Amino acid sequence: MDHNGHPLSRRWLLAGAAAASAVTVAGVAARPAAATAAPTRTTTPLVVRDGIATAQLRTVDGAVARFQTDFHERLAGWLAFWSANSPRSWSVPVEVVASVGADGDTLTLHTVRHRYGVQLRDGFAAGRVDAAWWGTLASLHHHFPTVRALPDGSLRVVDGAGGWTGSSAQVAFAGAALRELWGQQPTGWQEHANRVLRRAGHRTDVASRAGWAAFTRASLRRGLGTESYE
Repeated sequence: MDHNGHPLSRRWLLAGAAAASAVTVAGVAARPAAATAAPTRTTTPLVVRDGIATAQLRTVDGAVARFQTDFHERLAGWLAFWSANSPRSWSVPVEVVASVGADGDTLTLHTVRHRYGVQLRDGFAAGRVDAAWWGTLASLHHHFPTVRALPDGSLRVVDGAGGWTGSSAQVAFAGAALRELWGQQPTGWQEHANRVLRRAGHRTDVASRAGWAAFTRASLRRGLGTESYE
């Protein structure tokens, strides 16, 4: 019996307790759901690097270079590849001049320097569109899926695993490389590129992973003057 004069049955108390319990449980369950509705976006911390492979890195604006870790590793692999296919009289690259995007996953290449005897020379220079420029462009297409030449001759790459994708940029590069490095007409580029591959000792189609890797490597070596394939 309620001392305030209002009779409360046991059934009502049990029903009320159950309802209160249900509200409490629902409220507790609802809070995590609300919290997970707007998850916090996590970003991979960038790493500070002052070099790429054997070369010192100098940024165009003098800023500290910050990279996504995997992108920096790919760049190191690319520069080692570039060096391994350069003339024996060249030293390993000693300086790279570039700019790095704010997100750490793009790089714009301006210069690659090496030593020739006691002299410091540009193996690649953005403002000098010569055979070495085309060879360096080939090396970047070998290692990265997205490569673009900018109006000032610098080369911009975006992080990603290299290989044949059949993109319009890759097809355009292949046609230009055939014209500028191999003296071939870009019309019917695939047939001409396969002829180049046969000259270089490869029996494969350029429009394949192995063929693209072989074509870009041969174009790098021809561009840097390492091998003529004549």
